Amino acid sequence: MLKQETAIFSKGFGLKSLIQDDLENDYRSQLIDEIRAAGNTLSIGGLRFHIAKEFGFCYGVEKAIDYAYQTRRQFPDRPIYLTAELIHNPRVNHRLRQMGIRFLNGTGEGDKPIEVVTPDDVVVIAAFGAPTSQMEILQKKGCVLVDTTCGSVVHVWKRVERYAQDGYTAIVHGNYRHEETQATISRATQFPNGKYLVVWDKEEAEKVCHFIRNGGSASDFLSFFGMKCSSGFEPNKDLQKIGVANQTTMLASESLSIGQMLRQALIDRHGEINIDQHFRSFDTICSATQDRQDAMKELTQNSINLMIVIGGFNSSNTTHLAEMAAQRIPTYHIDDSDCILSTDEIKHKPVGQTQAVTSKNWIVKEPAQIGLTAGASTPNRVICDTLLKILSCYGYSI
Repeated sequence: MLKQETAIFSKGFGLKSLIQDDLENDYRSQLIDEIRAAGNTLSIGGLRFHIAKEFGFCYGVEKAIDYAYQTRRQFPDRPIYLTAELIHNPRVNHRLRQMGIRFLNGTGEGDKPIEVVTPDDVVVIAAFGAPTSQMEILQKKGCVLVDTTCGSVVHVWKRVERYAQDGYTAIVHGNYRHEETQATISRATQFPNGKYLVVWDKEEAEKVCHFIRNGGSASDFLSFFGMKCSSGFEPNKDLQKIGVANQTTMLASESLSIGQMLRQALIDRHGEINIDQHFRSFDTICSATQDRQDAMKELTQNSINLMIVIGGFNSSNTTHLAEMAAQRIPTYHIDDSDCILSTDEIKHKPVGQTQAVTSKNWIVKEPAQIGLTAGASTPNRVICDTLLKILSCYGYSI
């Protein structure tokens, strides 16, 4: 019996013109377009809204959604599945379910395990990419694959693969459980003796630096990092040569700081003259993430009384925007306009917490300067709905 050939599509199906109206109806906002054209500000009554200069959908997210819609149009009668959430936005993923697109290993109606995929199925690879283990299973199944992996993520993969090929352990600044980081670290272990270690923040990075400088108990090190390091990790050996990378949506300043910390630790251990033999680093924060963080930094220089950051609660880049704002301004991270429950209550995810809570007394008195921004997975339509909801709380409408 001939092996089923796997078809992989990574450039869409040439159906952009046929799905353009659907995309605009689902995600575009004329009001937000007009505010952007007017200098990203809007004044009504005693309120002045300031919208960040860079916000919302990035190119990679737009491409992923575009390809998902094209896939539904190209295969109207075939089962279509996503490897994970296409992007981290609840409204987008709900809309895809409405279109009949289901999830592999999900718990919703019509979802199914990856192990029972058939050649008749179409599988869309999420924008975060997929681990090599999943890709191997899918390619063996012979199903149609539509790859929406963001180019910035692929750029990180290439760096990590080069580290592994050259005998450097990849130290990845990221969330170990995030789909992107899971896909990235899988690229290191494709190669013989390829190693990785994931650090979440500077505190964890400092533990690595301490071990590099002073050595210590390998068992204690492995007990702390647990599943965050590759199988068979030997810190005494595998921290001799390291290459730094990061999840593309992390806080850029923190990633840079962690890289500098690790470099200095290796200098202290091996001497600066030998550092190039022990340390490599490349900035792998995506440009869209950087642009939105720069815009947030600029926005917080204004005399803003209240900041609303919009994006999925599991969105890394949105969470970091909220972290930046909360250092200076009362900030609420919401995932949709429905989180604004009333003039007195708001559902939001506080900085540093993993679960959403409901808080009271969130609104500020007029006159007020209100800042708005959104993560790279947030549609303009959601931003518009949020703005209108805030206006309604003050008794205004457009």
